[in-house]
Amino acid sequence: MFVSDNTKAILLLTDSLKNPRDENKVKLLTPKEYHQFAVYLHSIRKQPEDLLTSDLDNILKDYPKLERVRIHRLLDRGFLLSQTLDYWYTRNLWVVSRADKNYPRRFKSRLAENAPPVLYGCGDVGLLNRAGGLAIVGSRDIDDDLINYTMQVACLAAQAGCMVVSGGAKGADQAAMRGALDAGGVVCGVLADNLERAALNAENRLVLQEDRLVLVSACHPKSRFLVGNAMQRNKYIYALSDAGLVINSDFNKGGTWAGVVEQLDKYQNIPIYVRSTGMRTKGLDALLAKGASLWPNLGVNHFLDIFHLSSRQNVGNLELFS
Repeated sequence: MFVSDNTKAILLLTDSLKNPRDENKVKLLTPKEYHQFAVYLHSIRKQPEDLLTSDLDNILKDYPKLERVRIHRLLDRGFLLSQTLDYWYTRNLWVVSRADKNYPRRFKSRLAENAPPVLYGCGDVGLLNRAGGLAIVGSRDIDDDLINYTMQVACLAAQAGCMVVSGGAKGADQAAMRGALDAGGVVCGVLADNLERAALNAENRLVLQEDRLVLVSACHPKSRFLVGNAMQRNKYIYALSDAGLVINSDFNKGGTWAGVVEQLDKYQNIPIYVRSTGMRTKGLDALLAKGASLWPNLGVNHFLDIFHLSSRQNVGNLELFS
């Protein structure tokens, strides 16, 4: 596994390395601290890899926001970094940073300073820059009818040559991913925890080897589930997609709702659709009122039109719920 010097420097500054549950002897840079430091490096025409040279003290002398001893102690963890990279390699895990060409272009253009400095993953990293992805999201607790509906939409997406992007959680996410993979499609799973476990899952092994599945996370491969990480994951799903479909959502609560509202109100990068068949829900109706559109239920021959339809269609056509 090739890891650039830029990525190594960023890992040393921001990552706990072997195990995120170990107590750190020195405080890692927070995302905000790293972003501010990266802006400073850019302003003096330096890159993170320059921190690994004898020029380190000259670089730090005009940046009082971070204690010099703290940076030195973080960067002195080279042996631990080497062990960690070897460990990830044996599990077919890769890591890329914003400084690498394989880093998703959409993250930089759509998320700007909110783009994570480092991404961890397994599978074909090139899929992260593939165009035409459909985000399919929804709650963990959904009935069999919605599971089947989700799988059918994902199957259509696969047949139309459209990559499915989802979050890997139980319920709608896993139904979308399985529906697309079973139909021979390509899937990007954006995880909020336990990337290493997912990468070693026997059910994922073949499709990873076939380059039809890529798993990616902004969290350490051993990270356990944290609500904050799951909330952050939502914006990454939409940033990697060119349209989004919401299978179901609670009203004004939960991760699905928060992620969709953030996309509609703040980022506004892609058209957002909500399910247009089956039982109406307060959550989906509210998302329509906020600017989402009804899913057009197109056949495979016209499926890719979802990327070109207006995201501000007439929301009064609620009789489509039936």
